[in-house]
Amino acid sequence: MRPMTPLEGLAAWASGVRPADIPAEQFKLVRLRLLDTLGLIAAAAAEPTCQSMLQWAGAWAGAGTSTIVINGARAHPAIAALVHGTLAHARDFDDTFPDSVVHPGSVVVPAALGLAEQLDASFAELSTAIVVGYEVAARLGKIAGRSFHARGFHATGIVGPIAAAAAASHLLRLARESSADALGLATSMSSGLLAFLADGGWSKWMHAGWAAHGGIIAAELAKAHCCGPRHAFDHAAGLFGAFVGGASDLSPLLEGLGSIWLGAGAQPKYYPCAHVIQPFIDAALSLRCKEQASEIAAIRCAVAPWAFPIVCAPRETKLAPRNDLEAIASLPFMLAAALCDGKVDLETLRPKTLVRDDLRSLAARIECEPDEKLGTGFDGTITVVHADGKTTRRSVGLQPYDEPCLRQKFHTNVARFYLSPTHAHALETALLEREPGAGEIVRLACRISAIFPGGTPRT
Repeated sequence: MRPMTPLEGLAAWASGVRPADIPAEQFKLVRLRLLDTLGLIAAAAAEPTCQSMLQWAGAWAGAGTSTIVINGARAHPAIAALVHGTLAHARDFDDTFPDSVVHPGSVVVPAALGLAEQLDASFAELSTAIVVGYEVAARLGKIAGRSFHARGFHATGIVGPIAAAAAASHLLRLARESSADALGLATSMSSGLLAFLADGGWSKWMHAGWAAHGGIIAAELAKAHCCGPRHAFDHAAGLFGAFVGGASDLSPLLEGLGSIWLGAGAQPKYYPCAHVIQPFIDAALSLRCKEQASEIAAIRCAVAPWAFPIVCAPRETKLAPRNDLEAIASLPFMLAAALCDGKVDLETLRPKTLVRDDLRSLAARIECEPDEKLGTGFDGTITVVHADGKTTRRSVGLQPYDEPCLRQKFHTNVARFYLSPTHAHALETALLEREPGAGEIVRLACRISAIFPGGTPRT
């Protein structure tokens, strides 16, 4: 018998793992990830992206057994996953693996929830599938690092379909061989260009939804005995060979699998912007001075070289973002908002905020420089030069996982659009304190997303 390929090894684990094999702390993370993702879908309900997705999905309404929680329409699980995944990523408020900048939650949770509802899966089954998807995303991302982005690809769109296929294969209880087919097929669904950086196109949001959609389709095709390539990871024309010119070592895909849980490394966001900006906002809020922001003479930020072209250049665009996507990726603009308003939230992304003179004036006084000593992390420094010439300096780094903040984030997101805080609390209680099946989770989510027909939120 020939040895398993790296893809087959990953698929064998994904198909064979059971709830009893997974530590309790991983299931606790799943509860918070479900809560966060459903809140993010709500946060996008008033966005034009949502209107486009609902209009498109309307043609498929009634042709399936999964629910689009925004309007209660029934659709095929892959259609619901595409809508939910796109919305969950549409404010760039979803979790991230820092080493690869892959956003797992907006892919894995919509894929698993859409299929689990159709299958009437238990909480344990749904949770295990989500853990599987996160773990696959983490390990694929670890191999690539940030090399997908360096080649002009959106890493979430590349890694996402495979992670979603792993979660879907687990829910469908595919045998090892069929799971390998699913993962192999999903590699040919990997896609996503960074071309949206030029003009703020919505393709970025779609990449997460498309990945969730593609993973379900790949698993369903595998169930129907459609064969996938078993060397789709290690072949010269496979995932890593085609997208990043190859990977010298694929052993991290399988090392410690089932005992070392890399999926736990996904970090949630507390502000709707690029993850590398998050710790700078924390630092800015911690040193926000009593005088008016207009009295700040200058701000200097030392940024990791890998992050500099993402959030600091080109400077003219970062100082005066033309749309929400450009604002999301602007360190100067987000810091200006934090210092002027004492917060960064969904209102920061509104068109009226983007053109505020006070924000643009302060952003122009923020200088960013790459610092070779910072390496590949999310660390850095921020130095405020006050009007009297004195300086205040803060180190920058990712904050620890904060469950109370994440729960508050959920309530803030749903409060903007939902009619009943009571229903929001019911969903939170169910996810964090009970073990609701997938069907109950969706029903609770639909109750709290009681918005008017056509997707128009309460005003």
